[in-house]
Amino acid sequence: MSGIAIEWLGWMATAVFVGSYFCIRPSVLRAVQMSGALLWVTYGALIGSSPVVVANVLVFSAAAWTLFRRGSAKSSGRIGTAARSGGR
Repeated sequence: MSGIAIEWLGWMATAVFVGSYFCIRPSVLRAVQMSGALLWVTYGALIGSSPVVVANVLVFSAAAWTLFRRGSAKSSGRIGTAARSGGR
């Protein structure tokens, strides 16, 4: 991949990251975070920066875990249980 294409990938990752701040629905936020993290992982691998790769693998994992954990809690009816019991 050419240097200019790699640079554009970095700018695209930046745009997705900044765009995530405008997401209202948590599920959309997580999906955008995961997309941005994948772009950053690709960018980090192409420039040979392991801190960028590792940090964004962690971001991707956290976003995926919260997205799917929330989805499974919603389908099993567990969402809102803590709120109704006073958080205990």
